[in-house]
Amino acid sequence: MTLGVLGGTFDPIHLGHIAAADAAQRALALHNLVLVPSRIPPHRADPTTASAEDRFKMAQLAATSNPGWSASRVEIDREGLSYTYDTLLELGEAWGPALSERSGSRSEGLRQSKGTQLFFIAGADAFAEIATWSRYPAVLDLANFVVVSRPGITLDSVRARVPSAFSRPSTAQTRVIVVEAHTPDVSSTEIRRRVRAGERLSGLVPDAVERYIRTHRLYR
Repeated sequence: MTLGVLGGTFDPIHLGHIAAADAAQRALALHNLVLVPSRIPPHRADPTTASAEDRFKMAQLAATSNPGWSASRVEIDREGLSYTYDTLLELGEAWGPALSERSGSRSEGLRQSKGTQLFFIAGADAFAEIATWSRYPAVLDLANFVVVSRPGITLDSVRARVPSAFSRPSTAQTRVIVVEAHTPDVSSTEIRRRVRAGERLSGLVPDAVERYIRTHRLYR
């Protein structure tokens, strides 16, 4: 079994995130995919705007319309900064019934053995900064990394930025995979601005996420 993992602040989760995850899942025929909202993102200068619980619930809503998708509390429930190394280590150890319970998924497909392969999905913009991540390059040994192209950022520029990530030894058990995809140019910053301005969010976030934002009066 193969599991795609998409982490992020998700403040809020938007169609750019969804498109990147979908592109990775289709390209690699991933069986399941889990969205992992961060509790405290280490690379974000300003604090999150929505609470961790609100961001988790929006991730859950975004996952519901995609078969085999779920949201995990693995970072939300862990104290301190949300490091990808810690998350992949925990997912690798816990994958099976325990992870299924955390994610709230009812899919029997999630109840698999610890032999499940992890594929960590990252946008090209995020992966370009991977050399600054905690425990780099050791973090690359915990999962296959799937780098999805983003508007305005070429995969060649990412390779030039972190050549060490793309020159893994042939004996490595994991690999870095690039996926060319057309993903919408959407940003959480722009979405929050639109909410404050009273503008519509159609085409930017899933409908259920927009309803949640309006109902709970987030980002005002």
